[in-house]
Amino acid sequence: MPIYLHDKYAKNIQTIFTTQSLIAGRLSTEYSFSGVRTVNVSTPQTVPMTDYTRSGTNRYGTPTEMEDVVQELTLTQDKSFSLTIDKGNNADQNGIKAAGKMLGLQIAEQAIPSMDRYCFMQLAQKAGNVVGNSTKLSKTTVCDRISEGTLVLDDAEVPQDGRTLYVSNTTYKYLKHSDEFLGVDELGKSALAKGQVGMYDNMTVVKVPKGRWPANVNFIIVYKNSATAPVKLNDTKLHEDPPGISGNLLEGRQYYDLFVFGAKAAGVYVEVDTSSSAGTVLTAPSIAADTGVITPTDSATVKYTVDGTDPRYSKSAQIGTTVTADAGTIIKAYQYKEGAYPSPVAEVKKTA
Repeated sequence: MPIYLHDKYAKNIQTIFTTQSLIAGRLSTEYSFSGVRTVNVSTPQTVPMTDYTRSGTNRYGTPTEMEDVVQELTLTQDKSFSLTIDKGNNADQNGIKAAGKMLGLQIAEQAIPSMDRYCFMQLAQKAGNVVGNSTKLSKTTVCDRISEGTLVLDDAEVPQDGRTLYVSNTTYKYLKHSDEFLGVDELGKSALAKGQVGMYDNMTVVKVPKGRWPANVNFIIVYKNSATAPVKLNDTKLHEDPPGISGNLLEGRQYYDLFVFGAKAAGVYVEVDTSSSAGTVLTAPSIAADTGVITPTDSATVKYTVDGTDPRYSKSAQIGTTVTADAGTIIKAYQYKEGAYPSPVAEVKKTA
């Protein structure tokens, strides 16, 4: 019969996720996927301020209906595992206890790193700002380069509190020599969460192992409410002597994803090493203002919108290079390709 870990091991398993995942607990929990696979997030669009006119009928300006930009978030990662512990390899009286330990080991060594690896890659691919730098990072440049990222967030009026600076091991090697870096000794080890190695410029610094880190990325700055990593299902079971097996059967399933909110995407900044033989950040595609034809580069795929929304996050985005639209339409487009980081968004007002 199955021994459900909701009763016997659930609290322990959840603790492992909370303490060992480098993503869990650091992003927004504003939206719930309970009972659903897809959530539509609507963001009201405000209008620019105008001068008040002291005569006429529309003294406050021409009334504009407030519209919404809808972003569709659909969970895609449905992962599982199944393994057995034969009684011949495990003393009968310790079977359940040993199996529970092995289940915790599976979660810690496989499930959590796998989820973190996916989430960091999605942050790097879906960031509002993906910046390539062809100059190798060094001890003398690391602070200036991180400051360039914080400046982008500051100019976008992203709140100062709630930012996390994720760094690779190489970047940390340079950063820890900075006079501005507050390490473990200054903060006190007892106050540090998993992966946290200190503070820099009012940001929590988290060092990420190579196996969980996206290729060729130097660092990622994330504002808490700019992204979410919902885990809809985190189910684990331990079966003792199921049919056909003399021993224990361990099974688990994790259903999750990571999303960057388009309306708050400016709160995610990624720097990619684009030096020789390193990573690639695609350039923005060109858009012909008269015809609406979009020209991609490097055999990349183009997504575009004609309703003024950001094609990286908009539900209305379409794939293609030929845009049919009236004169005056704002065309926005970006390009993406496997093995590279996506381009910035190009924008053109159609003239014909």
